Amino acid sequence: MEINGGVCNSGDKSQREAEVEGEASSLSSNVLLNHTGEVTLTLNSDGLSWEALDSSDNCGSTCLGIEFVPKITTKTTTELQFSDIYAVELIHGGMIQESISTSARECFFGTDSHDSEMNHFIVHSFQKSMSQPCLWVLAVYTFGHKDLQTCQMWMNKINDSLNKEFGRPKNLLVFVHPMSGKANGLRTWETVAPIFSRAKINTKVVVTQRAGHAFDVMTSTTNEELNSYDGAVAVGGDGFFNEILNGYLRSRHKAPFPPAPSDFLDALGNDGSSLVHDPAGAGSGTHNEESYPLLPSLAHNELGFSHLGYGFYGDVIAESEKYRWMGPKRYDYAGTKVFLKHRSYEAEVAYLEVESDKNNSIPDASRMFDKVRSLKRKKSERIICRVNCNVCNTKPVYSSARSSPATPYMRPQETRWLKSKGQFLSVGAAIMSNRNERAPDGLVADAHLSDGFLHLLLIKDCPHALYLW
Repeated sequence: MEINGGVCNSGDKSQREAEVEGEASSLSSNVLLNHTGEVTLTLNSDGLSWEALDSSDNCGSTCLGIEFVPKITTKTTTELQFSDIYAVELIHGGMIQESISTSARECFFGTDSHDSEMNHFIVHSFQKSMSQPCLWVLAVYTFGHKDLQTCQMWMNKINDSLNKEFGRPKNLLVFVHPMSGKANGLRTWETVAPIFSRAKINTKVVVTQRAGHAFDVMTSTTNEELNSYDGAVAVGGDGFFNEILNGYLRSRHKAPFPPAPSDFLDALGNDGSSLVHDPAGAGSGTHNEESYPLLPSLAHNELGFSHLGYGFYGDVIAESEKYRWMGPKRYDYAGTKVFLKHRSYEAEVAYLEVESDKNNSIPDASRMFDKVRSLKRKKSERIICRVNCNVCNTKPVYSSARSSPATPYMRPQETRWLKSKGQFLSVGAAIMSNRNERAPDGLVADAHLSDGFLHLLLIKDCPHALYLW
């Protein structure tokens, strides 16, 4: 979806010429903005900004006693950061449409359209959706001027600024799962491919033909070829994403196993360890390479990047595999069946104590309501993982002879193993919050991508109603 951006102010633009008032670091011109009118466009070190020129028509127009005012009157200046711009292009000729108030006047009086034919440059950007702030939508800003060289100059200056931004990818390896999204995976890629083309990003597209195809491609690709790419894009579900990363890491990254208590048996060695489906919105801003560290988990020689589950979670995944033809709805169906069976498992879970554990023990069913009330009281105190998260950006402290990282919440010399044994409906370990439309705060609201923790979710056997709570 593309939207036209800009503020709605009308003005007399037929007699004005562009006025350039600056050099490369600061540039300003009078140009026309589509659906707005004449504006003063300024380029600085951070991005673009524009402001509608003063005009008697800016306050609106009156026709047959009816006053027409612009949609936006409280904000006359719009700013656009370079980090939110992914492309700019030059168009020879074309029309710049009048502002809303002028068009209304012409509609009533039947005058001819004063749309102007001129050269223009188009700035492609993205912004948060006004109706759904969690989503990003494309935005298009069309600026016009009669002088072709002026438009060419603006396009060159903007491109120069974009090229100076560190981390913008130039080459990407794209994996497309054609059967994902009810067999619409290829169509999904064809929808977003023009964005990469406009941003002048070269893409090598691999459409998978079988299960494990992406894994095999990643393991067989040489490091030299992989180094020629700035990143990899997965068009598919979270399982497809994990397949690609497993293919990349399994043959290249050898990490030591974490320590384990000597008397701890492999109680979770049976079936049921899997990743929970996490429906997430399509990633935006691929043009601007933002890197965030992510600590994976390891179970049954498979790396996981969102959530590990035993018991209920594993049963849901195993059951859902029988109904892949249903698409994402299979998880709701399988989850309902598994919930009604209410199967529990005997297990023993061992984990390292951290400071927060000293005053908080794992609650049993009789204390669940007290725990819920406690969580509600502490909700405002949680540190939610967001962009530029202070917790994730804190570098680990290497304090032991083995140079093992210690988190800010952990004192390696004082840690000890704790155990919980009994009948569990589910045992979960979350790496990230796993936010989705059914759980806006996620399974673990204050989980962080790289704080060094697996957040345990231990639910002992309890009645159906209490499990839902």
